[in-house]
This record gives sequence, structure tokens and C-alpha cells, in this order.
Amino acid sequence: MKVAIMQPYIFPYIGYFQLVNAVDVFVFYDDVNFIKRGWINRNQLLVNGGANLFSIPLVKASQNKLIKETALGYDDKWLKQFYATLAFNYKKAPYYKETMALVQQIFSTQHLTIADLAIDSVQKIANHLEVKTVFEKSSDKYPHTKGMDKADRLIEITKLCQADTYVNPSGGKELYTKKQFKAQDINLFFIQNNISPYPQFEANFVGGLSMIDVLMFNSKEQIQHLLNEYTLV
Repeated sequence: MKVAIMQPYIFPYIGYFQLVNAVDVFVFYDDVNFIKRGWINRNQLLVNGGANLFSIPLVKASQNKLIKETALGYDDKWLKQFYATLAFNYKKAPYYKETMALVQQIFSTQHLTIADLAIDSVQKIANHLEVKTVFEKSSDKYPHTKGMDKADRLIEITKLCQADTYVNPSGGKELYTKKQFKAQDINLFFIQNNISPYPQFEANFVGGLSMIDVLMFNSKEQIQHLLNEYTLV
């Protein structure tokens, strides 16, 4: 059985969902420190043929706070403007109506923290795409592991999931070694994302955008195919 453990990101790019799809259990790392200028409350949309950053407003965001302690700060005015941005830039996309309905469904739930909103964005999109992965939160299931060394905690959570394999984003190659995990009877793999370009109006393809962009331009079946474009190494 395979496990992945990641901070919750808001409407993350498709590589995040490939990681979700690659494992049996996905643990949201919500009781670690918030990362400013990261992807927890920010992502990118296609605007005028290029990548354009959007940010979910927060209240007194700080790297001294946990993700699950970081409160949302947007209001109806901000949300209306966000919807208007989506409409202006994507209203001619083939799956605009379905995607807008999904985004609105996510925001219609009363969330208090960025962790709650980001987790809901991942779970609802995964459910829409019929991904069968089981989701957990580290703060709910594994709070007693907090304070452990980072690698040791990942290994311990993987063991508590009764799994024998931990899958990490490829950037973790600089942090973790297979030998380090194997010493604890855990197999370590890194996901190598291989994402095919898809049509975005008439412009050149812009990759690395929010999953919102993928949903706007691709059918469920096409995205399910894209979710399997990865290699574990």
C-alpha cells in the first residue's frame, strides 16, 4: 500500500492530483507551519495567454502559525471578483459551466481556515474525477507524531497507515534517500510528472496552472488519462 503526505494547496496543479492518484492514502499535512508566498493559498490562472497569480486572502498569515490555524480573510466582494475573473477568462472554454459549478460548490461551504478550504478543493475535485484515494489529515489521525524529525515523522505516519511505500514529490530527492527509508522497512519512491499539453484556446500551451484550468479545457475522461501520466522512480 502506498501513502503520500503533503501540505494542502488551494486548487493545486495537476501534478498534485497525480500524486493523489498514485497512492492509496493521501494525508494532508495540515499541522505544519504555514508557508508564505507558497502554494497553500495561491495558484495561477490563464489570463491573456499567460500565467496570472491569484491569492486567497488570509487573516494575519504567518510562518509561525500552523496551516490549520491560518484563518481565511476573503469576503463576498472578493469572491464575486474571483468569479468574474474566471468568467472573463474562461467563459468560452468547453467545460466552463461544469467547472464554475464545481468551484462555486467548494466556496459555498463555510470554511474557517485555509486548510479547510484547500483540503475541500482537493477532495471535491478528486471526487468529481472519481479518484478512489482515501484522504486523512495529520492533525486528526497522527497528532502524536508532531515534533518528530521530518523524515522520521513521514516514516512513522506511513507505518501507522499500515503501508510499505511512501511516495514523495520529486523535489524531495534533495531531502530524503531510499536508504534512509529502507532502514525503517519503508520503500521510498519519487513521482516524476509527465504532463501532456492540452488545448487552451488558440494560444501556446501554458503549463503549471491551477487544476481549474485543466478542468476548463478537458473532459473528465481526458483528465483521468492525464492523471496517469507519471512515473514512480
